[in-house]
Amino acid sequence: MGPPGRFGPGGPRPQGGPGGPGGRPGGPAKRGKRNFVRKKKVCRFCVDKSDYIDYKRAEILAPFLQERGKILPRRMTGTCSRHQRWLTVAIKRAQNIALLPFAAEL
Repeated sequence: MGPPGRFGPGGPRPQGGPGGPGGRPGGPAKRGKRNFVRKKKVCRFCVDKSDYIDYKRAEILAPFLQERGKILPRRMTGTCSRHQRWLTVAIKRAQNIALLPFAAEL
């Protein structure tokens, strides 16, 4: 045991933590609660087995842009790191030749 007075005036904490014996903060464990299982996002380009993302096909690149013209991150689209890099290059090339907008009209 540690030095006296380490746990405050009431002595050591009771078992179970802040929520009591249920183990969860805020009270005992909930019964009948459904567990949400998130579906794994898969890379669209890996599924199609594409080894090149064509910057001239704006209809393929458009869903990966926000309304403001920003490129959506991997965590939102589910693309793998390799295809995200290729996608970024393709979007920037398409923007430079005016196939895709740099930003939305304000």
